[in-house]
Amino acid sequence: MKETTMRCDRTPAWQKLQQHAQAFQGFDLRTAFAADAQRAQALSQSAPQVFADLSKNHVDAATEALLQDLADQTGLAAQRDAMFRGEHINVSEDRAVMHWLLRQPAGSLAGNLAAPLAQVHETLDAMLRYAEQVRGDAQITDVVNIGIGGSDLGPQMAVLALQDFVLPGKRFHFVSNVDGHELAGVLKGLQAEHTLFLIASKTFTTIETMTNAHSALQWFQAQGGQDVARHFAALTTNVAAAAELGIGTTFGFWDWVGGRYSMWSAIGLPVAIAIGAAGFRELLAGAHAMDRHFQSAALAQNLPVRLGLLDVWYRNFLHYTSRSIAPYHSALRRLPAYLQQLEMESNGKRVDRHGQALGYGTSPVLWGEPGTNGQHAYFQMLHQGTDIVPMEFIAVKKPTHSLKDHHELLLANVMAQAQALMLGKEDAGGHRHFTGNRPSTFLLLDELTPASLGALIALQEHRVFVSGAVWGINSFDQWGVELGKVLAKDIHARLLSGDATGLDASTAALLQRLR
Repeated sequence: MKETTMRCDRTPAWQKLQQHAQAFQGFDLRTAFAADAQRAQALSQSAPQVFADLSKNHVDAATEALLQDLADQTGLAAQRDAMFRGEHINVSEDRAVMHWLLRQPAGSLAGNLAAPLAQVHETLDAMLRYAEQVRGDAQITDVVNIGIGGSDLGPQMAVLALQDFVLPGKRFHFVSNVDGHELAGVLKGLQAEHTLFLIASKTFTTIETMTNAHSALQWFQAQGGQDVARHFAALTTNVAAAAELGIGTTFGFWDWVGGRYSMWSAIGLPVAIAIGAAGFRELLAGAHAMDRHFQSAALAQNLPVRLGLLDVWYRNFLHYTSRSIAPYHSALRRLPAYLQQLEMESNGKRVDRHGQALGYGTSPVLWGEPGTNGQHAYFQMLHQGTDIVPMEFIAVKKPTHSLKDHHELLLANVMAQAQALMLGKEDAGGHRHFTGNRPSTFLLLDELTPASLGALIALQEHRVFVSGAVWGINSFDQWGVELGKVLAKDIHARLLSGDATGLDASTAALLQRLR
């Protein structure tokens, strides 16, 4: 992409936002609502499958206007459009960024994107045919997905989130940790003849995944398993390496699909088996609807843009260093972990896209737990601690169960927590004093379905893109993941041999203690 804009900290808008933040120190949500009867309406909006109430955030109309200026001056729209044209915006790896193409309808693009889109649908159709075949195979009762990072977090989160749509009679297990306790614990409850293993690794070289894959194969054969080809499938581009293990069924994806954006690709096979081909296509359609919104909505009413700019405002001008995610739906219990990777691996960068050191913060720390569990754990700090942590509540209007009063109580709790954070409570004694004026965002889905989940995840993907584009960083590489992996290979050999030559004193001492 041709560079036509200034880095964010060199723009006039950045300087104005710094001045605005100084004047904003006395901002109080309670005063803001009292002064503006239309605040809730002005700072709320609908997007495909998602309603967002931003009114309890530390922003006003002037803040949003200045943030829109920052978006203009950093060329946000041009960067977005470059991604959707298939340009190589992943500059450090010279790659396109086209996870959005995985949910694009067949035959809907021309030019340089027509051929990749045709390949996407050829693979998608083949994967979904296989998924339906497995769904119809009563002999297979357990599906074990072996992957790590994006090959685990996305599919696991989605299968849990869509548990009400999962085919009865099949159980789904996810193994990612190289710690053998995890795989051993899963295998204890399985029978080889009834188990399908999905090995998810683009290169088929990821050490954690391949260690678990070889152990699973050894277990399968020790249990009397004979037909490896029927009980193992690989989600990889390394067909030859899969064949060496006896795996003949493979589904690949492309170098323009980053791991944390890969749930929409063949990596989503466990999701497709769980909810079926039609359900998986609904998941893609929900995400595509959000793609269209991100592409076409005016920036001032573009929900991913507004959320991403809010993140920049909080991180760089109000200096809030973390964000807590509280999904008030038990099926979304793995969403905080999924969003941690999505945002922190994407935007946890200290240099700009040209390799120059940054003088400002990037990714916040994301963390959280489902409500109402979190209320009895870390919410104490959110209400009365010394740090201000913006909250992101996620709620679902309609339940899928029929238990009386449960959902009404759940919704009452999530609304009450957002209200309590904002209003606080006076107490002269101090211990029961709540300062209030603590910010939160409220995202609401009508129902938790494949389509609404797809839209919610695409919203979060594009929000991360927005903040990364404004910061001028490459949100699509992850070199920080590599160093520890390289060093682990060396230390693994040393653990076997006992050779501590050349190690730092601390690592050498630990090596001897652990042998």
